[in-house]
Amino acid sequence: MDSILQKRHGSPGSSPATLVPHLVDGIGRKPIIQVIEYDKDHLKETQITDVATLSDLIHRQSVTWINVDGLGDVDVFKLLGDHYHLHPLALEDVLNTGQRPKVESFSDHLFIIAQMVYQDQKEVICGEQVSFFLGKNFLITVQEEGEYDVFEPVRERIRAGRGKIRSSKADYLAYALLDSIIDHYYPVLEGLGNSIEDLEDELLKKPSREMVVTLHEHKRTLTQLRRLVWPLRDVVSGLLHDSSGSITPPTKVFLRDCYDHTVQLMDLVESYKEITTGLMELYLSSVGLRTNEIMRVLTVITSIFIPLTFVVGVYGMNFAPQTSSGQKLPLNMPELYHPYGYIGIIIFMGSIAIIQLVIFKKMKWL
Repeated sequence: MDSILQKRHGSPGSSPATLVPHLVDGIGRKPIIQVIEYDKDHLKETQITDVATLSDLIHRQSVTWINVDGLGDVDVFKLLGDHYHLHPLALEDVLNTGQRPKVESFSDHLFIIAQMVYQDQKEVICGEQVSFFLGKNFLITVQEEGEYDVFEPVRERIRAGRGKIRSSKADYLAYALLDSIIDHYYPVLEGLGNSIEDLEDELLKKPSREMVVTLHEHKRTLTQLRRLVWPLRDVVSGLLHDSSGSITPPTKVFLRDCYDHTVQLMDLVESYKEITTGLMELYLSSVGLRTNEIMRVLTVITSIFIPLTFVVGVYGMNFAPQTSSGQKLPLNMPELYHPYGYIGIIIFMGSIAIIQLVIFKKMKWL
């Protein structure tokens, strides 16, 4: 799995607020701008090709959601900044993806960065930065690309007029999108949790090195998710305590529920990290126990052959039982010429081995 956080820095020493297009494989994706205007009774969806036409939407009383997919054209963001008075430093953070989730207050709008996590069609965990500019009657969201996002349930609610969204202001829309981002962490963590549980069962049966590699990948993913969820919790907390008036009291009530979800996510991430650490210790313990079992068997085998080797070594010295003149030497291994010497030694060594096995069994070493 590729890194969820794709940190991108500007050129060292470059001037602050320098806008540089975001390139993927050396190619800048041309932004696609979709606009949804709505109030309690009306809804209009359009796709904008000329950014200059966005200036006509500024002073309308209905809620305007401008969604930009793609970061490859700096001129588009300069025009957006001119029309909606967006700070150049904020626009620089939009284009330099991989920013830490945060919320910043400007004179007439809030700037929010969140990291969106989802699983693509191959169930690979992907991450993408989403930037929000929240004004009185408008919300601008900027994504790196438009192939995947987690906002479609919100769009369906707007189209169907379900819930409070059509009768609420832009701050409620920002809450709904943030809530959708946070909610989509749950299936990602659920998939990781199921994979960790399967690994636990396999580790108990037959540990292998491949499982260790998978465990490290899961632990790395959880570390990256923690780096996203922790500051995301601070973002929601910052919106809850916003004093600029951009977030209305009714919306703050819903944000409290959103904050609770981030706390739950933190608990899940920490729990799964502890489980992966425990599974790594379980693997090391299993390998250690298996090694001890092997060493115990080898030690028993070695212990049995030590006295046998001694006997064989003694009789391998080949002392002559008599001199060259025929004089007998009774103390120099008379068994060498005994008619049953070979069989006797074999029986003797077999008896030693059997006695040792009985002793080891009685001592519960086998």
